Amino acid sequence: MLKYLISERQGRFLSIGILLTVLGFAISPSNKNLSTYIFYIAILFLGYYATKNAVVDTIKNKSPNVDLLMILAALGAIVIDYASEGALLLIIFAGAEVLEDYVTGKSSNAIKELMQQLPDKAKRVTSDGNYEIVSTDELKIGDKVLVSKGNQLPIDGFIDRESLINEASLTGESVPVTKSEGDEVFAGTINEGNSFVIEVSKENKDTVFSNIIRMVEQAQNRPSKKAKIIDKIESTYVISVLVVVPLFILALYYLNGFSFEEAFYRGIVLLTVASPCALVASATPATLSSISNGAKNGILFKDGRAMEVLSDVDIIATDKTGTLTYGEFEVVDYKLDEEILKTVVFIEHNSNHPIAQGIVNKFSDLDISEIKESNIEEIAGKGVQMGDIKVGKKTMFEGYKDPNKYLEMENEGNTISFVSKDNEVVGYIALLDKVRETAKEAINDFHKDNIIIEMLTGDNQKVANKVAQYLNIRHYRSELNPEDKMKFIEEKMQEGKTIAMIGDGINDAPALANADIGISMGSGTSIAMESSDIVIVKNDLNKLYHSYKLSKKLNTIIYQNIIFSIAVIIALIGLNLFGILDLPLGVVFHEGSTIMVILNGLRLLGFKNK
Repeated sequence: MLKYLISERQGRFLSIGILLTVLGFAISPSNKNLSTYIFYIAILFLGYYATKNAVVDTIKNKSPNVDLLMILAALGAIVIDYASEGALLLIIFAGAEVLEDYVTGKSSNAIKELMQQLPDKAKRVTSDGNYEIVSTDELKIGDKVLVSKGNQLPIDGFIDRESLINEASLTGESVPVTKSEGDEVFAGTINEGNSFVIEVSKENKDTVFSNIIRMVEQAQNRPSKKAKIIDKIESTYVISVLVVVPLFILALYYLNGFSFEEAFYRGIVLLTVASPCALVASATPATLSSISNGAKNGILFKDGRAMEVLSDVDIIATDKTGTLTYGEFEVVDYKLDEEILKTVVFIEHNSNHPIAQGIVNKFSDLDISEIKESNIEEIAGKGVQMGDIKVGKKTMFEGYKDPNKYLEMENEGNTISFVSKDNEVVGYIALLDKVRETAKEAINDFHKDNIIIEMLTGDNQKVANKVAQYLNIRHYRSELNPEDKMKFIEEKMQEGKTIAMIGDGINDAPALANADIGISMGSGTSIAMESSDIVIVKNDLNKLYHSYKLSKKLNTIIYQNIIFSIAVIIALIGLNLFGILDLPLGVVFHEGSTIMVILNGLRLLGFKNK
């Protein structure tokens, strides 16, 4: 905080104002006239930003704000020769403003910390085979970039050979993963294998990490629902105070027989204590602090609304693959003619689905160079096809010939991709996915808070049952297509339930967009992340539970702040009406309450659930 007071102009103005005010009080007993002039100078420094905000916002929004009330109160104090009280008022008001900016700055540090994880230089391969050091902003799609062993990847791209990549910064998984030739790798991850070259697939502004940073920035600039309500109230309230205060002064002067100076003094006190400074600061600093806390813990909120609504969730619907499981499939059984298998592997090379990756990894030694590509179509939630070959789940093959009864086989809880040629099922590939242990812990925690967990999966009933039993999920639905998931979301919302949806794939995007809160996994598709309100960067559902408890705490603190700030305003107005509150005390109690609600919100920066 001391560094902020020195480094930022607003902080320096506050520091100068405080020193001048202290000097004014120090020499007041010996030289009242000089101290008055010093207080005037202090007021210029202390009131500069408040005056600027009052004028700019009033003109821009065509409505007065709380800064205007404070400036009028300080000017009123000067008019009746209470410059010291005016300076004291602006010290505390400007201090509260600086403190709020400091909270915003602390929240912005989440962005800086994320940005510091990314290299800003890259070693680009030139056309003659040499290397040049360039800024990552200069890299274009198609450029070649050398990444040495142990270095961070500066950009997203396609790798030219097999290597080990540590993706902990994105997925939270500490074990490095093997990336094969042609696989996409991401900026911010670390090369733990030998040196390789990547072909740039996204410009620096479009990388996964850049999108994460952009989400945090957007969240900080989108107010929560409560903050919006308070902002709407502010201008109406300020206008009311501006109308009531002159009437109050006139009533004391004409009806109660007060002198004009005394009536004006009491009016200035009313103007000060009735200002909604603390109320205005009740929500925004707390929300920014919680968004920053979430970012540090691997949860990105796109706006304050999502942070608030999360605490009201009744049902969390979740996809299975890549969300409750790792989405890293391993082939455990298959029956398929080798020539058709080659075509299947060729088709799956063109899909980014985890099942496709599992098939490609298993049969990477097959020579598919002779396969001629035709139009490959991905059918969301079902499978893929090329020409007369189709690969996908059981529901894709209703009415197809099945001479070997593959569609009727027992799958023992595995995920099975069936293969057809010319409307006849000709084989299958069985795969097994690994369940996330962190998901089990998070689900049990949500159950303790009476949150219903509902697993929605396109997989078959036996696979769904096996995963649900292991994770202690009491409600699940299997063999669903994207429309079924969206229909489930809509039905629960019509029942008045607040529902969150967790997913990571293209097939989850409609449900994510329609739910009260869409939650995507950081390793998921870009369309899933675009459709969601929250992104779990490190693929750990325990992080979501942390944010759920953080959201509960946020709402508690906002309500505490609102109740406290209104109570203080009512109490101070009452004391002023009875004539037992002077301006210095009114300033201290009123602006002190503003500082207290900001500090109360600032506590969320360090919130820990466990």
